[in-house]
Amino acid sequence: MNEKIRIKDIAARAGVSVGTVDRVLHNRPNVSLPAREKVEKALKEMNYQPNMYASALAYNRSYTFYLIMPKHASEAYWEEIEEGANRACEVRRDFNVDVKMLYYHRFDDETFIKACDDCFAENPDGVIIVPSSLDNTRMFTDKLHEANIPFVLLDSYMPDLKPLSFYGQDSFCSGYFAAKMLMLIASGSTEIMVMKQMKGGRVASKQQDNREVGFRHYMHDHFPNVRIEEVNLPLEEEKATYDDILEEYFQSHPKTHHCITFCSKAHIVGEFLLRTNRRDVQIMGYDMVKKNAKCLREGSISFLIAQHAYMQGYYCVEALFSAIVLKEKVRPVNYMPIEILNKENVDFYQRTMI
Repeated sequence: MNEKIRIKDIAARAGVSVGTVDRVLHNRPNVSLPAREKVEKALKEMNYQPNMYASALAYNRSYTFYLIMPKHASEAYWEEIEEGANRACEVRRDFNVDVKMLYYHRFDDETFIKACDDCFAENPDGVIIVPSSLDNTRMFTDKLHEANIPFVLLDSYMPDLKPLSFYGQDSFCSGYFAAKMLMLIASGSTEIMVMKQMKGGRVASKQQDNREVGFRHYMHDHFPNVRIEEVNLPLEEEKATYDDILEEYFQSHPKTHHCITFCSKAHIVGEFLLRTNRRDVQIMGYDMVKKNAKCLREGSISFLIAQHAYMQGYYCVEALFSAIVLKEKVRPVNYMPIEILNKENVDFYQRTMI
């Protein structure tokens, strides 16, 4: 057993001092090449496996990771990711692990580039990235690869960038599953409304795009005669503007009784439905944020798909910690569970599991 192998046993086998063995094990200087070779030979012969956990504690250095993510409002999906990342640092506080946040605006490429440049200038030990466009993200990750700085992708998976690891849902399967669940209660519908929030003709993330692809794939295969109507609620508008858009839509589409959105803002429609007393319409959405949960309990949201944002933030920090501090291999692709919540089970949902 490895724990029974003592430093003095290794020293005796190698014919060197205990101090020399200690310096070799912790990769410290002032060891001659012949002495190092003797120790390494003894370690191999004794099948010694170092306790990286104890070694990392003994090394007593600090580690700074950076999380590059969209700027967000309170109670948002991104806030839970931030909370999870901070919690991981608390759990690993004995190892002096810290995570610093850098923010960018979803539809402003310059702010993403600046956040990446600011991060790189700080010479981070590791980086967690919520990607922007593939090209902009690649410019940054290429620099990280050249500098041998590990990085983890969160939310949107871009395998071509060769990250250390990825945490998030399989977005295509998530959208496919969402369609399947929605049509259990909407099988008699002739039209479904898809609510989007867009700017410059695009939604906020690749993940949302892929969810919609999965959704439409299911609908094409199983409900080809159901019309899919799109409604765009522009980002960063006043509630009155949203109300006007939604009122016009529902006035002109009396056959719409079920809606879906692939972002965390189902509550925008849910709250409108409650204010206007439209009890024959429901929306399905993503993420267990408080406003969504309230609408779910009150009946204007039919289902929510949860993806454990808190745990994504936590696991991303843990992946960097395992790879960088403990020198362990980490799993490259980590899909989060696709969980469905309704008003009967929402109060039993555990967002942390830590």
